[in-house]
Amino acid sequence: MAKEKKGVRLEHISKIYQDPKTKKDFYAVKDTSLTIEPGSFVTLLGPSGCGKTTTLRMIAGFESPDEGEIYLGNEAINALTPNKRDTAMVFQSYALLPHYNIFDNVAYGLKLRKLDKETIKTKVMDILKLVGLEGMEGRMTNQLSGGQQQRVALARALVLEPGVLLFDEPLSNLDAKLRVSMRTEIRRIQQEAGITAIYVTHDQSEAMALSDQIIIMDKGVVAQIGTPQEVYYHPSNEFVADFIGEANFLRGKVTGQDTVDVGGHQVAAETSRQGAGQDCTLVLRPESATLGDAGQLPCRVILSCFMGSYQNYHVMVGDTLVKITDFNPKSKKIYKVGDEAWVAFTKEDVHVL
Repeated sequence: MAKEKKGVRLEHISKIYQDPKTKKDFYAVKDTSLTIEPGSFVTLLGPSGCGKTTTLRMIAGFESPDEGEIYLGNEAINALTPNKRDTAMVFQSYALLPHYNIFDNVAYGLKLRKLDKETIKTKVMDILKLVGLEGMEGRMTNQLSGGQQQRVALARALVLEPGVLLFDEPLSNLDAKLRVSMRTEIRRIQQEAGITAIYVTHDQSEAMALSDQIIIMDKGVVAQIGTPQEVYYHPSNEFVADFIGEANFLRGKVTGQDTVDVGGHQVAAETSRQGAGQDCTLVLRPESATLGDAGQLPCRVILSCFMGSYQNYHVMVGDTLVKITDFNPKSKKIYKVGDEAWVAFTKEDVHVL
């Protein structure tokens, strides 16, 4: 689809706003440098107010950075207005024209570019086929479901053949089931079109399902960049571990090579980055631990709940609450509230911070 795959580079970008109450300046985005490879799908992920939408709007040209430079391909684009940048944005609100049918909504940008009728028709019909709206071009947008409206918004952006496609929380207005099917569609369309995509969301499962790379932001700065597997299994700090999925945090002290003391019990863990005697935190995912009559850490069961595909446990290890998702419980011993047991996991199951 896209004429040319383009990457995006941010070099020491900052955006400063004024707090309306205190009148003090603050950094919405601070000294951020990123490289987004051509043809990749990258998600900016983080809680509200972390700077992800501001970063996207600076790439689109709706906001100007106060410091730093943005490059699209090899072109510096800070001075370019949004319509002069080789980008297209899919908004949260879809922003469709209600008095136009699907065809005219998708064709709108091409008409502004003064393309001839035949070219417009060919391009629009090709894109409608790609997004699964073939044969519906005459429908008015107010007759469409949320998912169909989202597809029209996507087609309208794609038909312009931008170098980079930008998404601002595009699925947040859809119900949960439709969100899951639409994110699969967005990923399929992006891969078929071979286009570079930058996607903003606060939904971690959406980020995991869509992305080649996830950029996790916290308070205006980048906390970690990595593949979904990297940020999940090797979070760089507690914020990342806690934001991506569920995590248990066990406090300990490194006692030797690949051993950590947790509450008087020696636990095997990869400690190559920490020295003996150092305090550390073990990140243990709920699905990485099981409950048994033997294991690494003794515990007391305070919640035992059958969830169908797994048994959900909450246990106390000393003063620390540990959550365990024990899958396929049908043939396993089920522990009841008040039972004494052991939390079992391997060295590979924990990540040391």
